[in-house]
Amino acid sequence: MEEVKDPYHHKERFEKWSQNKEINASKTNSKLIVKFLDDFSIGLNISKTSKKGARSPVRLNTLRSRLCFLIRELEKRKVKDIRKVSDKQLHQLFDDMRSGVLKTRTGTPYKSTGDYVKVFKTFWHWYMKVSKERIDNVTEDLDTRGEKPKFVYLTEEDFNKILNKASADLKPILSLAFDSGMRVTEIVNIKVSDFSHDFKEVNIREETSKTFGRKIKLMMCYDQIKEYAKSLGLKSNDFLVQKNPPMINKELRKIGKEVLKPEQIQFKSLSLYDFRHSSACFWLPRYKSESAMKYRFGWMKSDMIHYYTEFLGMKDTITADDLYLDITKAELEKEIDKLKKEQKKNKERFSEEAIKKRVFEIMGEYLKEKDLLVKEPVIFGSTMKQKPDKKYIKI
Repeated sequence: MEEVKDPYHHKERFEKWSQNKEINASKTNSKLIVKFLDDFSIGLNISKTSKKGARSPVRLNTLRSRLCFLIRELEKRKVKDIRKVSDKQLHQLFDDMRSGVLKTRTGTPYKSTGDYVKVFKTFWHWYMKVSKERIDNVTEDLDTRGEKPKFVYLTEEDFNKILNKASADLKPILSLAFDSGMRVTEIVNIKVSDFSHDFKEVNIREETSKTFGRKIKLMMCYDQIKEYAKSLGLKSNDFLVQKNPPMINKELRKIGKEVLKPEQIQFKSLSLYDFRHSSACFWLPRYKSESAMKYRFGWMKSDMIHYYTEFLGMKDTITADDLYLDITKAELEKEIDKLKKEQKKNKERFSEEAIKKRVFEIMGEYLKEKDLLVKEPVIFGSTMKQKPDKKYIKI
């Protein structure tokens, strides 16, 4: 397998935890969490409806940190054995997180409570599967909704202002991020060999993607990328991005304060990931097909498309010309079969000889009407030198 960059050291962190597998919880709960993470690290006892295979270090770290937090909070509420938690206790915990009764380290309500709910549901479904007894699904009525993520939205004008301020080695990276809409972990793993068709297409490899590998077209930045790789003398196996994301974000925070309005960075500082969000907003009204949009951005579901649609305040703008793009392959094949059958029926009627005959008939009618009909047959290709009668047709 090819080398994969891990800019946020997720693999290193999980491997370090795996050495002693320390969980700050009761002995019973700790054993359950460790067993759960061990199974997911090799893809064992996964839900029937979930993607098969081992979970990534990113996912394992997220599951561990959020599940440990929830277990500790439930222990404070007298739940010493998580297997005996009631649906009422769970609903109360998550309601307290949403309302601000239970606050974050900064003293604010949890904005991503829905994500914590999803983690606990994942754990509970695993427990139901591995348990020898019949277990009630106490997570069935839990609300997985959460506050929509905030991001720094950039217009094309904002993007160009940022580009003008960015350092020479950052400009092409930002252009690639905005054009392609790649995730940060995908863009830092792009190699020169991943580009094709004179840098007009880029291949996002399966092993570097959060969801699935894909090949997408670059519409705006290919010349910049080509010149950038050439100027640095990058070889086929070299990574295109030479800076690490924390350094890129440090520069972007500074630029954001200089060129963006205060309300744009009210909730968070400008970061490389914001270019993915803004790219989605840029491409959404330009893509005619939802499936094509999902493919470009590596989305398995349509949730994010609906989110950006709502964010942009878009409305239905479909026209008759757009309908062709949503015709399926099967429908097109049906139309072709229909045309073939019609062509067969009319083969004699529309044969080449029949068409020629009808053309000459029409010409004859026209010439007769104009009194230009030939009196003697015209010899095509003839070398006769005599001067034709003025009523002859010169062909």
